[in-house]
Amino acid sequence: MYNKPNNFNNNINLKITIITTTYNSEKTIETNLESIQSQTLKNIEHIIIDNKSIDKTLSIVKKYPHVNQIISEHDKGNYDAMNKGINYAKGDIIGFLNSDDFYASNKILSKVMCLFRDNPSLDACYADLTYTDKVDITQTVRYWKSSDFILGSFSKGWCPPHPTFFVRQSIYKLFGNFNLNYSVASDVDLMMRFLEVNKIRVSYVPEVWVKMRSGGMSNKNLKSILDQNLDILSALRNHNLSANPIIFFVYKIISRLKQFFQRPKG
Repeated sequence: MYNKPNNFNNNINLKITIITTTYNSEKTIETNLESIQSQTLKNIEHIIIDNKSIDKTLSIVKKYPHVNQIISEHDKGNYDAMNKGINYAKGDIIGFLNSDDFYASNKILSKVMCLFRDNPSLDACYADLTYTDKVDITQTVRYWKSSDFILGSFSKGWCPPHPTFFVRQSIYKLFGNFNLNYSVASDVDLMMRFLEVNKIRVSYVPEVWVKMRSGGMSNKNLKSILDQNLDILSALRNHNLSANPIIFFVYKIISRLKQFFQRPKG
Protein backbone atom coordinates (compact mmCIF):
# COMPACT_ATOMS: atom_id res chain seq x y z
CA MET A 1 0.00 0.00 0.00
CA TYR A 2 1.32 3.43 -0.93
CA ASN A 3 2.29 5.95 1.77
CA LYS A 4 -0.44 8.53 1.99
CA PRO A 5 0.77 12.15 2.39
CA ASN A 6 -0.48 13.90 5.52
CA ASN A 7 -2.21 16.67 3.60
CA PHE A 8 -4.65 14.08 2.19
CA ASN A 9 -6.34 14.01 5.60
CA ASN A 10 -7.93 17.44 5.24
CA ASN A 11 -11.62 16.54 5.14
CA ILE A 12 -13.06 20.00 5.83
CA ASN A 13 -15.38 21.51 3.20
CA LEU A 14 -15.12 18.57 0.82
CA LYS A 15 -16.75 18.92 -2.59
CA ILE A 16 -17.87 16.16 -4.97
CA THR A 17 -17.47 16.57 -8.72
CA ILE A 18 -19.76 14.52 -10.96
CA ILE A 19 -18.67 14.19 -14.59
CA THR A 20 -21.15 13.29 -17.32
CA THR A 21 -20.07 12.66 -20.91
CA THR A 22 -22.68 13.16 -23.61
CA TYR A 23 -23.19 12.69 -27.32
CA ASN A 24 -26.68 13.08 -28.78
CA SER A 25 -28.15 12.11 -25.42
CA GLU A 26 -31.46 13.99 -25.64
CA LYS A 27 -33.51 10.85 -24.88
CA THR A 28 -31.84 10.11 -21.54
CA ILE A 29 -29.95 13.15 -20.25
CA GLU A 30 -32.90 14.72 -18.43
CA THR A 31 -33.22 11.77 -16.02
CA ASN A 32 -29.50 12.05 -15.29
CA LEU A 33 -29.72 15.80 -14.65
CA GLU A 34 -32.79 15.53 -12.44
CA SER A 35 -31.20 12.81 -10.31
CA ILE A 36 -28.18 15.02 -9.63
CA GLN A 37 -30.12 18.26 -9.14
CA SER A 38 -32.38 16.55 -6.59
CA GLN A 39 -29.53 15.32 -4.37
CA THR A 40 -29.81 16.46 -0.75
CA LEU A 41 -26.09 17.24 -0.80
CA LYS A 42 -25.65 20.62 -2.44
CA ASN A 43 -21.87 21.02 -2.40
CA ILE A 44 -21.66 19.38 -5.82
CA GLU A 45 -19.92 20.35 -9.03
CA HIS A 46 -21.52 18.87 -12.16
CA ILE A 47 -19.47 18.97 -15.36
CA ILE A 48 -20.84 18.06 -18.79
CA ILE A 49 -18.29 16.98 -21.40
CA ASP A 50 -20.12 16.90 -24.74
CA ASN A 51 -18.81 15.55 -28.05
CA LYS A 52 -20.44 18.26 -30.21
CA SER A 53 -23.96 16.86 -30.01
CA ILE A 54 -26.21 17.78 -32.93
CA ASP A 55 -29.51 16.99 -31.21
CA LYS A 56 -31.17 18.82 -28.28
CA THR A 57 -28.74 17.57 -25.61
CA LEU A 58 -27.11 20.93 -24.91
CA SER A 59 -30.36 22.89 -24.88
CA ILE A 60 -31.72 20.45 -22.29
CA VAL A 61 -28.56 20.68 -20.16
CA LYS A 62 -28.69 24.48 -20.18
CA LYS A 63 -32.10 24.38 -18.47
CA TYR A 64 -30.49 22.99 -15.30
CA PRO A 65 -28.82 25.72 -13.20
CA HIS A 66 -26.92 23.23 -11.03
CA VAL A 67 -24.60 22.39 -13.98
CA ASN A 68 -21.33 24.23 -13.36
CA GLN A 69 -19.47 23.69 -16.62
CA ILE A 70 -20.41 22.63 -20.14
CA ILE A 71 -17.53 21.80 -22.47
CA SER A 72 -18.66 20.92 -25.99
CA GLU A 73 -15.86 19.95 -28.37
CA HIS A 74 -14.81 16.91 -30.36
CA ASP A 75 -13.01 14.21 -28.38
CA LYS A 76 -11.22 10.94 -29.10
CA GLY A 77 -13.85 8.79 -27.42
CA ASN A 78 -15.61 8.43 -24.10
CA TYR A 79 -12.48 7.88 -22.00
CA ASP A 80 -10.79 10.93 -23.54
CA ALA A 81 -13.90 12.92 -22.54
CA MET A 82 -13.69 11.51 -19.01
CA ASN A 83 -10.05 12.56 -18.77
CA LYS A 84 -11.04 16.08 -19.80
CA GLY A 85 -13.61 16.08 -17.00
CA ILE A 86 -10.98 15.05 -14.45
CA ASN A 87 -8.71 17.85 -15.62
CA TYR A 88 -11.51 20.42 -15.25
CA ALA A 89 -12.74 19.09 -11.90
CA LYS A 90 -12.37 21.25 -8.81
CA GLY A 91 -13.90 18.77 -6.37
CA ASP A 92 -11.98 16.72 -3.81
CA ILE A 93 -13.89 13.56 -4.78
CA ILE A 94 -14.71 12.57 -8.35
CA GLY A 95 -17.52 10.36 -9.64
CA PHE A 96 -18.90 9.64 -13.10
CA LEU A 97 -22.55 9.36 -14.05
CA ASN A 98 -23.11 8.41 -17.69
CA SER A 99 -25.83 10.17 -19.65
CA ASP A 100 -27.92 6.96 -19.60
CA ASP A 101 -27.56 6.55 -15.82
CA PHE A 102 -29.21 8.06 -12.75
CA TYR A 103 -28.89 7.80 -8.98
CA ALA A 104 -31.12 5.36 -7.12
CA SER A 105 -32.21 8.01 -4.60
CA ASN A 106 -31.65 11.67 -3.73
CA LYS A 107 -29.41 10.74 -0.78
CA ILE A 108 -26.61 8.92 -2.64
CA LEU A 109 -24.10 11.77 -2.73
CA SER A 110 -24.78 12.61 0.92
CA LYS A 111 -23.87 9.02 1.79
CA VAL A 112 -20.69 9.28 -0.27
CA MET A 113 -19.74 12.51 1.47
CA CYS A 114 -20.34 11.01 4.93
CA LEU A 115 -18.07 8.08 4.09
CA PHE A 116 -15.16 10.31 3.16
CA ARG A 117 -15.71 12.77 6.01
CA ASP A 118 -15.90 9.98 8.60
CA ASN A 119 -12.88 8.15 7.18
CA PRO A 120 -10.05 10.59 6.45
CA SER A 121 -7.78 7.78 5.22
CA LEU A 122 -10.35 6.49 2.70
CA ASP A 123 -9.33 6.88 -0.95
CA ALA A 124 -12.34 5.43 -2.75
CA CYS A 125 -15.71 3.75 -2.33
CA TYR A 126 -18.19 1.87 -4.47
CA ALA A 127 -21.58 0.16 -4.20
CA ASP A 128 -24.10 -1.87 -6.23
CA LEU A 129 -25.83 -1.10 -9.52
CA THR A 130 -28.98 -2.24 -11.28
CA TYR A 131 -29.64 -2.39 -15.02
CA THR A 132 -33.08 -1.20 -16.04
CA ASP A 133 -35.07 -1.84 -19.16
CA LYS A 134 -33.94 0.59 -21.86
CA VAL A 135 -37.43 2.12 -22.14
CA ASP A 136 -39.16 1.33 -18.85
CA ILE A 137 -36.62 2.46 -16.24
CA THR A 138 -38.85 1.21 -13.41
CA GLN A 139 -38.17 -2.37 -14.53
CA THR A 140 -34.97 -4.01 -13.22
CA VAL A 141 -33.45 -6.58 -15.59
CA ARG A 142 -30.08 -7.19 -13.90
CA TYR A 143 -28.62 -6.60 -10.45
CA TRP A 144 -24.86 -6.06 -10.26
CA LYS A 145 -24.24 -6.92 -6.63
CA SER A 146 -20.62 -6.23 -5.86
CA SER A 147 -18.53 -7.32 -2.87
CA ASP A 148 -15.55 -6.32 -0.75
CA PHE A 149 -12.34 -6.08 -2.74
CA ILE A 150 -9.84 -8.90 -2.24
CA LEU A 151 -6.41 -8.87 -3.87
CA GLY A 152 -6.49 -11.05 -6.99
CA SER A 153 -10.17 -10.44 -7.70
CA PHE A 154 -9.62 -8.74 -11.06
CA SER A 155 -7.94 -11.90 -12.37
CA LYS A 156 -11.23 -13.70 -11.70
CA GLY A 157 -13.33 -11.27 -13.75
CA TRP A 158 -14.37 -9.11 -10.78
CA CYS A 159 -14.54 -5.32 -10.77
CA PRO A 160 -16.73 -2.68 -9.09
CA PRO A 161 -19.52 -1.02 -11.08
CA HIS A 162 -17.69 2.05 -12.34
CA PRO A 163 -20.64 4.51 -12.08
CA THR A 164 -20.71 3.80 -8.33
CA PHE A 165 -16.94 4.30 -7.95
CA PHE A 166 -15.96 7.55 -6.17
CA VAL A 167 -12.27 8.47 -5.80
CA ARG A 168 -10.33 11.33 -4.29
CA GLN A 169 -8.95 13.62 -6.98
CA SER A 170 -5.53 13.25 -5.37
CA ILE A 171 -5.50 9.56 -6.38
CA TYR A 172 -5.82 10.51 -10.06
CA LYS A 173 -2.91 12.91 -9.64
CA LEU A 174 -0.81 10.14 -8.09
CA PHE A 175 -1.68 7.22 -10.35
CA GLY A 176 -3.01 8.70 -13.57
CA ASN A 177 -6.25 8.99 -15.54
CA PHE A 178 -7.91 6.66 -18.06
CA ASN A 179 -5.55 4.84 -20.43
CA LEU A 180 -6.79 5.51 -23.96
CA ASN A 181 -5.10 2.34 -25.25
CA TYR A 182 -8.11 0.42 -23.87
CA SER A 183 -11.02 1.44 -26.04
CA VAL A 184 -13.82 -0.34 -24.12
CA ALA A 185 -12.28 -1.31 -20.76
CA SER A 186 -10.25 1.66 -19.62
CA ASP A 187 -12.52 2.07 -16.59
CA VAL A 188 -11.71 -1.51 -15.52
CA ASP A 189 -8.00 -0.90 -16.13
CA LEU A 190 -8.15 2.24 -14.00
CA MET A 191 -9.87 0.52 -11.07
CA MET A 192 -7.45 -2.41 -11.43
CA ARG A 193 -4.50 -0.01 -11.34
CA PHE A 194 -5.84 1.78 -8.27
CA LEU A 195 -6.93 -1.28 -6.27
CA GLU A 196 -4.72 -4.20 -7.34
CA VAL A 197 -1.50 -2.41 -8.28
CA ASN A 198 -1.38 0.62 -5.99
CA LYS A 199 -3.57 -0.83 -3.24
CA ILE A 200 -5.50 2.32 -2.40
CA ARG A 201 -7.83 2.26 0.62
CA VAL A 202 -11.34 1.41 -0.56
CA SER A 203 -14.73 0.72 1.02
CA TYR A 204 -17.70 -1.24 -0.37
CA VAL A 205 -21.26 -0.23 0.55
CA PRO A 206 -23.77 -3.09 -0.05
CA GLU A 207 -26.65 -1.07 -1.49
CA VAL A 208 -27.76 0.15 -4.90
CA TRP A 209 -26.42 3.60 -5.73
CA VAL A 210 -26.86 3.80 -9.51
CA LYS A 211 -29.40 2.63 -12.05
CA MET A 212 -28.17 2.09 -15.62
CA ARG A 213 -30.20 1.60 -18.78
CA SER A 214 -29.36 -1.64 -20.61
CA GLY A 215 -27.56 -1.48 -23.95
CA GLY A 216 -24.56 0.72 -23.08
CA MET A 217 -21.27 0.91 -24.97
CA SER A 218 -19.62 -2.13 -23.36
CA ASN A 219 -22.64 -4.48 -23.28
CA LYS A 220 -24.67 -3.62 -26.38
CA ASN A 221 -23.76 -6.86 -28.21
CA LEU A 222 -21.60 -9.98 -27.97
CA LYS A 223 -18.71 -8.39 -29.88
CA SER A 224 -18.58 -5.45 -27.45
CA ILE A 225 -18.61 -7.83 -24.48
CA LEU A 226 -15.81 -9.95 -25.99
CA ASP A 227 -13.72 -6.88 -26.90
CA GLN A 228 -14.09 -5.54 -23.37
CA ASN A 229 -12.96 -8.80 -21.77
CA LEU A 230 -9.99 -9.14 -24.13
CA ASP A 231 -9.00 -5.59 -23.15
CA ILE A 232 -9.24 -6.56 -19.47
CA LEU A 233 -6.99 -9.61 -20.00
CA SER A 234 -4.51 -7.36 -21.78
CA ALA A 235 -4.58 -4.91 -18.86
CA LEU A 236 -3.98 -7.76 -16.39
CA ARG A 237 -0.90 -8.84 -18.32
CA ASN A 238 0.38 -5.27 -18.61
CA HIS A 239 0.11 -4.89 -14.83
CA ASN A 240 1.89 -8.23 -14.27
CA LEU A 241 -1.24 -9.75 -12.75
CA SER A 242 -2.51 -13.28 -13.32
CA ALA A 243 -4.30 -13.45 -16.68
CA ASN A 244 -5.40 -17.05 -17.17
CA PRO A 245 -8.22 -16.80 -19.76
CA ILE A 246 -9.96 -19.99 -18.63
CA ILE A 247 -10.12 -18.93 -14.97
CA PHE A 248 -11.10 -15.39 -15.97
CA PHE A 249 -13.96 -16.38 -18.28
CA VAL A 250 -15.36 -19.14 -16.03
CA TYR A 251 -15.63 -16.75 -13.07
CA LYS A 252 -16.90 -13.93 -15.32
CA ILE A 253 -19.68 -16.06 -16.85
CA ILE A 254 -20.83 -17.31 -13.45
CA SER A 255 -20.82 -13.76 -12.06
CA ARG A 256 -22.77 -12.42 -15.04
CA LEU A 257 -25.42 -15.15 -14.86
CA LYS A 258 -26.00 -14.41 -11.17
CA GLN A 259 -26.87 -10.82 -12.05
CA PHE A 260 -30.00 -11.96 -13.90
CA PHE A 261 -31.36 -13.96 -10.96
CA GLN A 262 -30.50 -11.72 -8.00
CA ARG A 263 -32.79 -8.88 -7.01
CA PRO A 264 -32.04 -5.95 -4.70
CA LYS A 265 -33.83 -5.79 -1.38
CA GLY A 266 -36.55 -3.23 -0.90
